[in-house]
Amino acid sequence: MKHWIFAGTLSLGALMVATAMAQDAKVLTGKDAYGDWEKDAPGVTRHLVPSDLEAPNLTESASNSPSTVPMPEGAMPKVPDGFKVEMVASGIQNPRAIRFAPNGDLFVGNSEAGNVLVYHFENGAAKPASEGVFAEGLNQPYGVAFYPAGNDPQWVYVAESNGLKRFPYKSGDMKASGAPETLFDNINPDHHWTRDVTFSPDGKTMYYSVGSGSNVGDGTMDPEPKGGVDAWASAHPLGVAWGAEERRAAVLAFDPDGKNERYFATGLRNCAGMTMQRSTGAPWCVVNNVDELGDNVPFEFATSVKDGAFYGWPWYYNGGNPDPRWKDNPRDDLKGKVTVGDMQFQAHSAPLNITFYDNDAWGADYKGDAFVAMHGSWNRGQRTGYKVVHLNFDASGKPDGTYDDFMTGFVIDADSVWGRPVGVAVAPDCALFVSEDGSGTIWRVTKQ
Repeated sequence: MKHWIFAGTLSLGALMVATAMAQDAKVLTGKDAYGDWEKDAPGVTRHLVPSDLEAPNLTESASNSPSTVPMPEGAMPKVPDGFKVEMVASGIQNPRAIRFAPNGDLFVGNSEAGNVLVYHFENGAAKPASEGVFAEGLNQPYGVAFYPAGNDPQWVYVAESNGLKRFPYKSGDMKASGAPETLFDNINPDHHWTRDVTFSPDGKTMYYSVGSGSNVGDGTMDPEPKGGVDAWASAHPLGVAWGAEERRAAVLAFDPDGKNERYFATGLRNCAGMTMQRSTGAPWCVVNNVDELGDNVPFEFATSVKDGAFYGWPWYYNGGNPDPRWKDNPRDDLKGKVTVGDMQFQAHSAPLNITFYDNDAWGADYKGDAFVAMHGSWNRGQRTGYKVVHLNFDASGKPDGTYDDFMTGFVIDADSVWGRPVGVAVAPDCALFVSEDGSGTIWRVTKQ
């Protein structure tokens, strides 16, 4: 998608016509791209790069958790002109990651309820024809995946906060037909608990994401590992954290049966959502970065996850920017070895899931692009996030760095929100589905 660069400040007057400006595809860059819920509108486009970062602690770290209120009567998310949004379901306790089975059934990780829900649709309707509980008695289920790929998967994989289970499955099952197989259950569920799972295109590798157990290793890591940093570094892959953070802040790789665990990538504070990019065969994830460095530091990001790469946590962020809380950084040897995420997002947006739009239905401006659900954070004075954004990719499958607001309208005022987007998924009929756990709803977006 082509854009114009918008160099001015978004004034109150400009705010009144933000949506109209967005249709002209102008891009906010640098500090002009620092928005908030009042400036967010479908089509507003931003481009941030690591050099746009402020110094840490220029603003005081805010504690600004939203008051989550019931969805007001008649409320509807806002989407760009030419699109239609419809409610699919409501009254769900805690709908998080959402995934479509090949037959078009929607699976929902209903995390705090401890179950996985399934919705069956007929004839392209927005409302499900039937629904059920596929599995229950789970530990904060989040990510869901179907294996093997194709139209006849044999298993449904469910990522729990402490491990991974798989259930026997045949197309159309609304309830698991047999007991689950526990592939592993030895993951520490404390702090960041959202686990996700996806598979390589050839089906030989399973990726499982594990968030950190802390903000920046505080309370979970000693200044140095036992035996010293040199010995630790020589015995572990690049950037592996120690103490209670070992096997965390990482994407782990396994065989599909849960065996042969290895580190795939490290330094990812909380890779809360993963997917595969069909055009390149690369896994992607969205990452919640560290808190308490000020309103605009550091940037969150989405990235292709590279085998053996180190993304900085807990010692660095957005490249070789050192976290000042590590006053005597024990891993200064890693400064020049940090892989920078592909797409930078405004600080404290809290991206939680990503999906690629690999269809022709919405035209060339969307085919091959991605959508990211932003949950919003407690750690920003003027809140942002609480929306779904559209990431622009070029013909080669690489992001061009820009992203635009696609679904907004979940914030009522400076204190109250009714919706917090979590999951995004593309249905076989090419509609985009979005879950949010503020009011417990699921939405469907189609192009008119």
